[in-house]
Amino acid sequence: MMSRWQHIVEQIWTYHPDEPLFYTSLAFWVVFTVLLGGYSLVFRKNVVRNSYLLLASWFIYYQMSGTFLALLVFSCAVNYAFGLALAKYKWKQAWLSFAVGFNLLILGYFKYTYFFVEQANLLFQTDWEVFNWVGWALNQIVADMVDVQSILLPIGISFYTFQAISYLVDLYRNETNVVKNPLDFSFYLSFFPQLVAGPIVRASSFIPQLYQRFRLKQKEFSHAVFLIVKGLFKKVVIADFLAINLVDRVFEAPLAYSGVENLLSVYAYSIQIYCDFSGYTDIAIGLALILGFKIPVNFNSPYQASSLTDFWHRWHISLSLWLRDYLYIPLGGNRKGAVRMHINVLITMLLGGLWHGANIRFLLWGAIHGLGLVIEKMARTYLKPIRRWKTLRKGLAVFVTFQLVSLAWIFFRARDYSIVQQLFYQMTHHFWPENALEGLSVYGWVWGVFLVGILLIWFPSRQKEKLRGKFVGLPAWGQIPIVVGILLLVALAAQSSLLPFIYFRF
Repeated sequence: MMSRWQHIVEQIWTYHPDEPLFYTSLAFWVVFTVLLGGYSLVFRKNVVRNSYLLLASWFIYYQMSGTFLALLVFSCAVNYAFGLALAKYKWKQAWLSFAVGFNLLILGYFKYTYFFVEQANLLFQTDWEVFNWVGWALNQIVADMVDVQSILLPIGISFYTFQAISYLVDLYRNETNVVKNPLDFSFYLSFFPQLVAGPIVRASSFIPQLYQRFRLKQKEFSHAVFLIVKGLFKKVVIADFLAINLVDRVFEAPLAYSGVENLLSVYAYSIQIYCDFSGYTDIAIGLALILGFKIPVNFNSPYQASSLTDFWHRWHISLSLWLRDYLYIPLGGNRKGAVRMHINVLITMLLGGLWHGANIRFLLWGAIHGLGLVIEKMARTYLKPIRRWKTLRKGLAVFVTFQLVSLAWIFFRARDYSIVQQLFYQMTHHFWPENALEGLSVYGWVWGVFLVGILLIWFPSRQKEKLRGKFVGLPAWGQIPIVVGILLLVALAAQSSLLPFIYFRF
């Protein structure tokens, strides 16, 4: 027992690349408890509170990403300066172009260098190798600080880069005010609950909260606890269990499993990625709320969507809105005719796919969604809607949409295109439904968790809200047994090695 706590203390104070400070680790909750203790002393004074949370955010990010904290601090300083320049000087469009280009260059260097070098080698039949010039420059200051033969991806860089760009563009459009205090801007860009995997927060909704007094009502605290516990349950009990016991095994070697098992793993991954990502978001919103800050909802029962358009109104909402406001609309949106609109949709979804990862597979994933959205828009234009059988049509539309989304997830999850081919081959050539009965015994617990996941994603939204309302309305003595019971279930389901959140890699 003592050695266990010694290990936790060491994990807190020393950065371990193999054991980052994830929200599912006991070490993180020890840190958060200590953080709340200090917060109770400073929350009444906004300046001290914000500075305290900024330092805490940087500490937590360091324990997740190590020396890449320096890149985050650099991004804070540079984008703060860009904001001042946009507010003070003329030639605002030139300043904005330079600022956005600089941010994209940094993101591109760390995230897409390997991708572009690989594509260049294929195109020109060359054998160029990646060289870390930034690491080389740092090594001139501190010897052997960075391995110049590789470029690692900093956790959360896609999210805080997009958040910085949204601030700069909104500032250019006069939709938000310039942040004059560098600590306040750094806090906005670095706030730890949503730093590494969103939601992508707009300055206009978050910055004003920095200057408001701390307020946390009893019902808000209960709501925060509900979200955190729900997020941990979704992540550990459902997402991680399905990943370890089914998804990872099948996607590693599809030919070793039947077509039924391959199909089950595809549906299981749909459940896994939703429970993983929305679970993180639930925890992030809950942590922020306890600290007195409100960040936007990022999911709204996406697998209950009746079309791909509806799906993107419900899935990763902050990214969908970002792509709409800062890419689709600037490209022309739907203002320049149907053909141009369809092209804009395709470009937006292709780049949205590339944002998720530097691989052709993500472009294919974006292309599937883009083509689906275009076909939907064309169908609404040229086909007359069917008025009868509303409930049946809605159910069928939800079912078909889920199949399309699950199909696209194959390209998102597979290690390479050969795995995609093997999955489809097994599902089309070795699909024997009679093996499903045998699978019930082999995958006993997996089937159980899978069915819980299905129930979770298709449970009526109104009933979910009623359950949340009943929990929030309970007195503390009624809430505590529920929370303890779920946390014990989480502890029982937790594996010896914790799985990182999927979107941490983006």
